[in-house]
Amino acid sequence: MDRDLTSLAARLRALPPSCGPVRLVAVDGHAGSGKSTFAGLLADALGGAPVLHTDDLATHEELFAWGDRFREQVLEPLSRGEHARYGIYDWVRREFTEQRELPPAPVVVVEGVGTGRRTLRPHLACLLWMELAPEHSWERGQLRDGPALAAFWNGWIPAERGHFAADPSRPYADLLVRQGQTGYEIHVGPSGAL
Repeated sequence: MDRDLTSLAARLRALPPSCGPVRLVAVDGHAGSGKSTFAGLLADALGGAPVLHTDDLATHEELFAWGDRFREQVLEPLSRGEHARYGIYDWVRREFTEQRELPPAPVVVVEGVGTGRRTLRPHLACLLWMELAPEHSWERGQLRDGPALAAFWNGWIPAERGHFAADPSRPYADLLVRQGQTGYEIHVGPSGAL
């Protein structure tokens, strides 16, 4: 286990709850920056913390307009110490096809582009930003997704630019995450809160 991840997990567990009994931790960054991988490793370092992927809440028509769903299905129940139940969007069928349950665990990790948005920040114990330039992130994402999703990426990139222009996350990040040669490096973010 990466020593910085173990140390980060200990720091996160020591934070005061931010959403009812839950310490909500967001992992934000550009598409393709490694958010899902990092969130999974962080969840393991936290002893199996649940992870919510905002790709499950977004849709083709609402790439970034999932905030109301997140508030109603996730934030409100967790703030009451209840299990959250949220719909899972099927990107092939283009509809919500199943439900997932999320317990009010001591730490819940939320990962996805825009998880550091202004409407979520008041409910976050910590905002982590994956520090990778957008061009490198998008290149990695396109390589990961292959040519079949080229048209999707042609629409995604301007939509992501527009989202972060209107509602940037990085300036409010508590911590910046860089992938180094030997693991992840965690640095104090622009907000300097942690």
